[in-house]
Amino acid sequence: MTTTPPPAPPTIFAPHRRILLRRRMRRLQRRDDAARFVVDDMVDDVLDRLAFLRHAPTRALVVGDFTGALATALGAQGVSVVRADPAPCAGEHTIDEEQPLPFGDGFDLIASLGTLDTVNDLPGALIHLRRALAPEGLAIVSMPGAGSLPTTRDVMLAADASRPAPRIHPQVDVRAGGQLLQRAGFADPVVDSRSLTVGYRTWDRLVGDLRAQGLSACLARGGAPLGKAALARARAAFANLALDGRVTETFEILTLSGWARALRPPKF
Repeated sequence: MTTTPPPAPPTIFAPHRRILLRRRMRRLQRRDDAARFVVDDMVDDVLDRLAFLRHAPTRALVVGDFTGALATALGAQGVSVVRADPAPCAGEHTIDEEQPLPFGDGFDLIASLGTLDTVNDLPGALIHLRRALAPEGLAIVSMPGAGSLPTTRDVMLAADASRPAPRIHPQVDVRAGGQLLQRAGFADPVVDSRSLTVGYRTWDRLVGDLRAQGLSACLARGGAPLGKAALARARAAFANLALDGRVTETFEILTLSGWARALRPPKF
């Protein structure tokens, strides 16, 4: 009897573009005024969850924390931390979340910050994280979620006029996040979402903040770069949305967490 292999996941993202975006993010982060509020929020949230749950890991894997703040905070608590990123810098390891993790298993904590929303095989990536956890280990995955960047969507639609192009990639919502955790074999899954709202005076500053935080699209079949006329339409559309000189953009942060425990049998 032969077993039919599962179908390959659809190719939504271009892995090479994903790496290039993160490398550009690293360069932009050298600027004194570089935005990093999304990852700062994710770091604070992970630390708050650990304190609330009274989970004291001894060995942790931290992915995507380009500021190093989470690794530093965990290290100060005596945790042995392995740092990794799809586009690593000094002190970090290379990681491809769609492949088995190259660091072995036995992690008490795995924290993934802002990278898993741009992998083609998200269920597979979560399974790899689950397998790398020690018994009673905890995974916390934070990423931009459904509902993010509504202003950017509206502005880009206006810029593209009669020929809208793919500009923002599909995003995971709370319901899908719970299903993904269950599919990956996590016990006691928890999924929640929170909003960050930021005011902007110019379209160019909003775009700059997206690029500085690696939040630009890396679609395999994305739209062409905006020309001068389209860019002018984008700026005009942005200005038309202003109230008291500012336009608000929303960043939805989706957080998935689950444990490496034996799953409880269903009750009937």
